[in-house]
Amino acid sequence: MITIKSVNISEKKGTIKLPVNEISLTHYGVAGDAHSGPWNRQVSLLGTESISRFEKEAGRAIRPGEFAENITTEGIELWKLKPLDRFENDHVILEVTQIGKECHGTSCSIFKEVGNCVMPKEGIFCRVIKPGILKPGDTLKYIPKNYHVYVITLSDRASAGEYEDKSGPRVIELLSEYFEAHNPFVTRHPSPLTRYPSPFTPHPFLIPDNPGKLQDILVKARSESPDIIITTGGTGIGPRDITPDVVRPLLDKEIPGIMEAIRMRYGMDKPAALLSRSIAGVMGSTLVFTLPGSVKAVNEYMEEIFKSMSHLIAMLHGLDSH
Repeated sequence: MITIKSVNISEKKGTIKLPVNEISLTHYGVAGDAHSGPWNRQVSLLGTESISRFEKEAGRAIRPGEFAENITTEGIELWKLKPLDRFENDHVILEVTQIGKECHGTSCSIFKEVGNCVMPKEGIFCRVIKPGILKPGDTLKYIPKNYHVYVITLSDRASAGEYEDKSGPRVIELLSEYFEAHNPFVTRHPSPLTRYPSPFTPHPFLIPDNPGKLQDILVKARSESPDIIITTGGTGIGPRDITPDVVRPLLDKEIPGIMEAIRMRYGMDKPAALLSRSIAGVMGSTLVFTLPGSVKAVNEYMEEIFKSMSHLIAMLHGLDSH
């Protein structure tokens, strides 16, 4: 939980915000505030945890709103959160969209005085999901973003128990390492301190190379909207290789560049890699990747996919990660 210590408004940009008795949150941000609008940084938050550290550097007490934050909080080190995390109570829901910002330097009153500012490094920004009234003394529950991932292995022999499926579990292992070790978003001012890990929930499936069974899972997934779907197996040119043929018609948008780059990278030395028909795309609000069935291919493909994962997630959710 976080406690609201102060709510603050400024009518002009570039000025400190002044505490008020309450703020009205709309789908554009804080009503009457200069930073309100149809963009990602509708509401700014800064924790007393960050302010207290800066007070020692400034050598004086910092009043709520001096860093131009709309909401001054207490209870969580906000800069450790990640985009798509949420704060909510019975009246309002806020979704984190950005950690930190570009420092405006000489246009910031605190920067002019001290030569430094905490807001660009430890302030966060949110967009309003559910409008309502917020006032000092209110509390908000912190809800971390939980990434749900379908991992589907297609293999006649593994599904029949003739051998162990190793590619699906390897995908889950790599995803777990990624979400634990990395912020899925690139922030302007990354902190050297540990951030809270992203919760990750895998949903594994092991099925034969059967187009009907694969389609059933994908249709179910469309209604449940997992964040990511990754299949392994069935991407070759054999008579039972049907994965891309089933997946492609269900995509709303295809992302050809990812798999083309992977094929070219490994196909230069191993021409057999060019025979993979792996595809990537978007189904509803879900990222979809079809990988070959070997553990070696899973390692190679996932290494390349992770390079663009943060930007893909940001774009899919309408966040500006630049």
